[in-house]
Amino acid sequence: MELSVELKNQIKNNINRISKNGAEYIDVRFFTNDDLEELILTDGNLETNRTLNESGIGVRVLWGGAWGFAATSKTTSIEDCFDLAEKNAKTASKLVQIRLDMGKLPSHKEVYSTPIQKEYFDVSLKDKFEFLKSIDNQLKEDWIVQRLIRAQFQQSKIYFFNSEETEIERNIRDVFANMEIIAIDKDGQAQKRSHDLFTTGDGTRGYEMFQNPDLFSSHASRIKNEMSELLLAEELTYGKRSVIILPGQGFLQVHETIGHPLELDRILGYELSYAGGSFVKLDSFGKLQYGSEKLNVSAGGGIINSPGTFGFDDEGTKEGNYLLIEKGKLINAISSRAMISEANQKAGFELFKNSGGCSRSTAFYRAPIDRMTNVSILPGNDGTLDDIIASTEDGIIVDTPLSWSIGSNREHFYFSCEIAWEVKNGKKTRMLRNPSYQGHTLEFYNNLSAVGDKSTWRLYQVDNCGKGEPNQALEIGHGIPVFRVDNVITGERE
Repeated sequence: MELSVELKNQIKNNINRISKNGAEYIDVRFFTNDDLEELILTDGNLETNRTLNESGIGVRVLWGGAWGFAATSKTTSIEDCFDLAEKNAKTASKLVQIRLDMGKLPSHKEVYSTPIQKEYFDVSLKDKFEFLKSIDNQLKEDWIVQRLIRAQFQQSKIYFFNSEETEIERNIRDVFANMEIIAIDKDGQAQKRSHDLFTTGDGTRGYEMFQNPDLFSSHASRIKNEMSELLLAEELTYGKRSVIILPGQGFLQVHETIGHPLELDRILGYELSYAGGSFVKLDSFGKLQYGSEKLNVSAGGGIINSPGTFGFDDEGTKEGNYLLIEKGKLINAISSRAMISEANQKAGFELFKNSGGCSRSTAFYRAPIDRMTNVSILPGNDGTLDDIIASTEDGIIVDTPLSWSIGSNREHFYFSCEIAWEVKNGKKTRMLRNPSYQGHTLEFYNNLSAVGDKSTWRLYQVDNCGKGEPNQALEIGHGIPVFRVDNVITGERE
């Protein structure tokens, strides 16, 4: 749905009105549509067929260095929404200790659209169900006690305006899917094996991506075959060894121990009451050796096909591509214009020059906060998975998170995984059940000893990264190569 000329003019007139009243900055996001369709098959039966449609406007006003926010789904209440945002900002300004400053950027007019070939919502429910049913048929076996297949399709059109006269139209498309099976092993324990729709980072992300067998449907037979072997496998024993992490596990490792700790608002203490803080401090940047020299981590929108690529953030900043960690050294943060202002004031000098384009919200009725985009480990020079295995004396290969626990400041972690394989003297040997590993974040990454090449790199999609109060679940991407970390505590003590 397009935004009418009348509504555009009404938004611009209200921006001018509140600016003349004395506001330092104003921005507006108008969602003409924000649509979601979710299908879930359990044991071949359509258990969930959920469709959501939302539209509305969210207004932020910066007054006296403090934010005020208001939202409405009624187009007849736009002026009242601006007035409430202004009132909230004035109230907040009486309590502000550090005055936020958005600076001043030149105006620009832009349009961004996710690259797609076929719209999700043009495909009938019948065709979607039959496609999912065909995958379920590949998973079906008497010894599998439960099968679950889920698909989620999202589309939104968002118009952005601010008091700098910037105007942006964004047409965003996202598709997520996963399949999982559960069976009982030789000891009577439930085991799970699953696969999520991933991307190569290239190409389009319309319905054609969902149908690409290499990315999703062809993996049904693989996880079923792996499960049949897993049920009879021995358990991983406790000990220190090398861990070779496949992208299906590595994305969550990076998400929890690199992505979240480097969100600038979290570093400044804004998440303490909900999701914890960060061991990273403002004086860590340019000094902290986060990992070995093999660790290079980027953020931003340099990946064509990812839910973490959206063109422009919710402050109108163009989504760029930049390094967070270079040769193990921490050099930048996941940031927004307002948080950079606060960080620089607290540091006493210009610690950060530019916003990372990471101000994002999950809906028109939520205020933007600092969020991950595409936080990715760059491919290395240590060859393929086989090459890394060949150079490993004693280790395990792990894939797919099962459960995890993260320290309140992201300083340590514990992960259990769906599956593992033993590596001895450069050879991949037997499969292992109930694998787990744990460590301290900085020690772990400083023991990074191998990073696979581009052939090992995959982009994993996350559709439910939670943050903020009230909680905002948002979509992001993580590009991950195979990598190896040495001297890791693995398995459980008896």
